[in-house]
This record gives sequence, C-alpha cells and structure tokens, in this order.
Amino acid sequence: MGKTPVRMKAVVYSLSPFQQKVMPGLWKDLPDKIHKKISENWISAVLLLTPLVGTYTYVQHYQEKEKLEHRY
Repeated sequence: MGKTPVRMKAVVYSLSPFQQKVMPGLWKDLPDKIHKKISENWISAVLLLTPLVGTYTYVQHYQEKEKLEHRY
C-alpha cells in the first residue's frame, strides 16, 4: 500500500526573443478602429474632449496675458 513517487513535468510558457509579432491585431487598422469607436460614442467623446480643449485654451490665453502684463 505504499505510494510510489511520480515524476511530474513542468510546462513553461515564454515568448521567443526572436518573435516580433507579439500583438499584431492591436495595431492593425488602428485609424479605422478609432473612427468606429468615436462614431459610435460621439457624445462621450465630445463630453470628454470639450473640457480638455477648453482648459488647454484657457491656460494658453492666461500664460500669454501674463507674459504681456508688464507692458501696460
């Protein structure tokens, strides 16, 4: 009734250093994928980009006004 040891083989997964295409589907047709996401969710894109663009233009205007303030 003794147990005999059984040798187990380990499976090791790794990427080859010569493998160049790790995620080829990620970059394939990227502009089309972006266009599709924006066209499907255009209201969310507008609501995201409007505050970002508005903040950026405000900061640029404020910095320009601050640079020219000493002239008056």
